[in-house]
Amino acid sequence: MTDKLKVEDVLSKVKGWEAADGDTDAITKTFKFEDFATAFAFMSASATQAEKADHHPEWFNVYNTVEVTLTTHDAGGVTQKDIDLATVMDGFAAKLA
Repeated sequence: MTDKLKVEDVLSKVKGWEAADGDTDAITKTFKFEDFATAFAFMSASATQAEKADHHPEWFNVYNTVEVTLTTHDAGGVTQKDIDLATVMDGFAAKLA
């Protein structure tokens, strides 16, 4: 199992991410793209990487917007896995912008 990290420490390592609302120990970010096809391309690329890492995001998509929440459920909070996936997702979003 991966060690749980403090959300504030994680936020210093990922640009534009915020602490999730509520009781969930998680980070969240909203990505906006030009259109649905680009948002879907982002989700598809992210899903492939998440599957390889066996670490899956919670997300919600409407048209060109993708809201992502990351937490490591078996650790009960955020871990290095969340930093890694957030970084990958940021990279995909930058390429698709």
